[in-house]
Formats: sequence, structure tokens, C-alpha cells
Amino acid sequence: MTALDRAIADPPRVPGIGTRSPVDGLSRRAVGPVDVLAQSVSAVAPSAAATTIPVLVASVAGSGATWSLLAAMALSFLVGRTVNQFVRRVAGTGSLYTYVSLGLGPVAGVVAGAALLLGYGFIAMFSLTGSGYYLDYLLSRFVPAAGDNALVTMVVVAVMGAAVFAVIAIGVRRSTRLTLLVEALSVAVIVVFIVALVLRAHPVDVSAIALGPTRPDDFAVGTALAVTAFVGFESASVLGVEARRPFATIPRAISWTVLVAGALYLVSAAAQQLGFAAMGADLGTSASPVNELATAYGMQWIGWLLDVGIAASFAACAIASTTALVRVLFTMGREGVLPRVLGRTSPRFRTPFVAGLLACAVLTVLPVIALALGIPTWSLMEAELVVAALGYIAAYAMTCFAAPVFLRRIGELTTRVAVVSVATGTMLALVLVTYLGVEAVSSRWPAVVLAVGVVAAVVVAFLVATRRRPWRRGASRAVYDVPVVADLLGASGPATGERSEAR
Repeated sequence: MTALDRAIADPPRVPGIGTRSPVDGLSRRAVGPVDVLAQSVSAVAPSAAATTIPVLVASVAGSGATWSLLAAMALSFLVGRTVNQFVRRVAGTGSLYTYVSLGLGPVAGVVAGAALLLGYGFIAMFSLTGSGYYLDYLLSRFVPAAGDNALVTMVVVAVMGAAVFAVIAIGVRRSTRLTLLVEALSVAVIVVFIVALVLRAHPVDVSAIALGPTRPDDFAVGTALAVTAFVGFESASVLGVEARRPFATIPRAISWTVLVAGALYLVSAAAQQLGFAAMGADLGTSASPVNELATAYGMQWIGWLLDVGIAASFAACAIASTTALVRVLFTMGREGVLPRVLGRTSPRFRTPFVAGLLACAVLTVLPVIALALGIPTWSLMEAELVVAALGYIAAYAMTCFAAPVFLRRIGELTTRVAVVSVATGTMLALVLVTYLGVEAVSSRWPAVVLAVGVVAAVVVAFLVATRRRPWRRGASRAVYDVPVVADLLGASGPATGERSEAR
């Protein structure tokens, strides 16, 4: 027997390597690169965003809508590069919450965590509500009396909420495969629509997509709105424990999601602007641009497919966003920042069952109550998007400022990374202030108050809870995956943590 054979047969004990991971209970290294990519793509919901965000941007930036989307794409890519500084070094489930905790400490981590929970939670509610809205719109084509019926939307939201829980409870691999299939079909419909629209929109007025006389402040606001089309691209980072080769597959998924989604947005926005210009109309004044274009150019059948595709894309986004939300809740539960019961997992499915049940119940009940109180569906969706966008942008900015601190602490900071991360964080802070200012003086100001109030309340609660234990504020307690004995050479069978129930 050679020395290598003896080492494999009887591996020596390695000091500092335990038998259980801090995040045991999840299926470690169970999903591949396709599943990881599907998580980020579905959270962005490219087909739904490509048909809804351009009109919102155009209502502010006018002919500069496509350029605002391009600026938002560049900014999101820089954020992704900064997030990847953490992703390549830390395999966790807390995403930006964990990264900010590692860089700026637990108090800042709680701020980012609260903002991220708002982002994931309200974008999931936005998606559930949007799915109901577009299915109701489709139903009204055949049953006019059903148009703008809040009851139909409430039923869809309730059914979809239950379906989301069922999907995420049985495992991340099944949920990501399903959402990727849905998004692929939805994007295919969008591409067919764009090609058909460009072929029929004659004459093509290229000046419709020129930056033109757009004012700088309108362009800035348009860019802030366009950033909302990309939020969620980092959600693959919550699969740091469950992904195989996470330090390679997750960074690629984050970068490619921004690039592919951004390309779709640019083409879709340009096509819609060209289509409305050929009609002598303005995209920014449209209530349902893709349906109006489909009708105007004799493509009603595509309009029906678009309604189905957008509703399906929203459903996929709800699944992916809830998946990310649940894992952040799981991490905060394991750390004791939130009730520890949220850190429990299902022994059978190896998913954060308790956090999933709570999240899906809240995400379903709140929109149903709002609709039952008489809030119009589209107004509710706008408010949900505002809260989600504020949460995401705040968490992104804090992550950018946390990156150089974290890298300096571990001795891996470079000048280029420091400049890019700080510059990106500064630009995001300006976007956040701009977006806050615009929405605070609009009819959606209650959404701004809600977002700021929730984050402030969570931080105050954390400070009060740790008043008698101040040491918990002075050093990061971030929980993430670490090697265990079963990962070492010579170990057999699954990691010990995968056969034991979560505490």
C-alpha cells in the first residue's frame, strides 16, 4: 500500500475542521451551473421587465429611455463585479446581508439585511400581483365583464402564493429548472414580437431612439427607474451552499444575467419606441404598450401570447425572489438576528421549510388585503415596485462600500477594485437619493415612508435587543458554509451535516 493509499484509507485529522457546517440542513453542492443561472435570470424576470419597464422609463426620460436603460445596465454590471468580490471568497445563503456584515459589521449588516428583505419580499409581491393583473387582462379579452376585476386578481394571487410555497419547499433544483423553462418560453415570445414589430414598423424613424434634448435630471430619474429592471441579478449568491463549484458558477451567473437581460431590454425598448414613432404616438403615454402595438400592427394573436408569457414570467420571478428571501431569513435565523426557528430546515427536502411557510403566507396575504381594501391593481404594483427598488438599491450601495473594507481586512485589496467599488457605491447612492426624491413627492409617497420606516424599525429593534450584549455589535457574526470532515480526501458518503437535522 502506497502512502497515498494509506492517507485515503485513514485520513489524518485536520485541526480546525469540524463535522458540521454552520448552515447544515441544506443540500450542499446539489445544484449545477444551469440551476444557478436560472435563479438569477428568473429573479430579474427579463420578459416581464422588457415589456413593462421601458414605458415607465419613457414616461420620464422620453426619447432617452433606451439610453437610460444602457446606463442602468452599465451600473448594474459594475455592481455585479463588486458583488463577485465576495462571491468568489464566501459561500453562504445570506447574499448581500452576509457580505455587508463581513465588511462593515453587524449593525450595517442588519441595515442591508432589512433592505434586502424588502427588495426580495416586495418584488415577489409585485410579481404575484402582476401575474394576477395580466391573467385578468387576458380573461377580459374573452369575457369583457371580467376586466379590471379585483376578485380575479385576488384569487390568482392566493393560488400562486400556494404554488410558490409548494415549489420552493420541495427543493431549489426543481424550482430553478421550472423557472428557467418558463422564462425561456416567455423570452422566445418577446423575441418573436420584437422581430415582427420591426419588420412591420415602416418607415423606421431612428431619431425616435436618439438621446435628443433630454434634460440631465430627466435622464437621471430615467436611469434610476431603469435600474429596477435589473434588481435581483445577484440572487444566485443565495445558493452558495447548494451550488457545485460556487466560486466559479455564481460569479458567471451574476455577470451573464446582467448582460443578457440588458441586451433584451435595449432591443425591446428600442423596438417599442420605433413602433410608437411609426404610429405617430408616444411610448411614455401608453397604458399597455405591447398590447397596443400588437393591435395596431395586426398581431393580436401575439398580444394574447404576450399576456400569458408576462404572467408566467411574473410567476417565475415570484418563485426565484421568494427562494432568495427564504434563504436570507434562514441565515438571519441561524445567526439569532431573527427568531431561530427560521433557521430550521426540512429533514426530507433539505429546504428552509419554516422560513418558506412564513414568507409565502405574508407575501400572499398582504396583496390580497390591499386589493380587498379597494387599491387598484396597477397602483398596488407601482407601490410594491417602489419599496422593492429602494431596498435593492440601498443594499447594493452598502455592498459596494463594504467590499474594499472586507478585502483590506483579508489582505487582498487592489487599487482598481477599491476605485470601482467606491465609485459604483457613490453612483448608487446618488441614484437612491434621486429615486427617493422623485417618489417622495409623487402619489406613491406612502411606499417611501413604508420602506424607510421598516428599515429604521428593524435597526432600532436590533440595537435594543443587543443593548445588554454590546459585543454582538462590535464583531461580525456572519454565518456561511465552511469545509467539514466529510469534504476532505478519503471521506466517504455525504457531508455529516446533510444527514443530520438542523438545530
